[in-house]
Amino acid sequence: MKVVSSREFRSRMGEYLREALTSEVVIKSRDFGSFKLVPLTEDDTLMTKEEFFAKIDQAIERVRAGQYTEVTNKEELTAFLASL
Repeated sequence: MKVVSSREFRSRMGEYLREALTSEVVIKSRDFGSFKLVPLTEDDTLMTKEEFFAKIDQAIERVRAGQYTEVTNKEELTAFLASL
């Protein structure tokens, strides 16, 4: 694990991001505390690519069938959001 200041991280960001692919990098900030960059060890997506595109296809079909709400101005948007 490598601990660096936020100033140093900003000046050498590419190097530290590459290093974060294989090990932890902790960024210390005087104002905001510290942040830890950790490598992902497994895919953390919530759905598969097929499920994602199936949802898009389903939404397109709903629009084609007229099952949507059209909002053209701020007042309509406010009313729509209030109705949810």
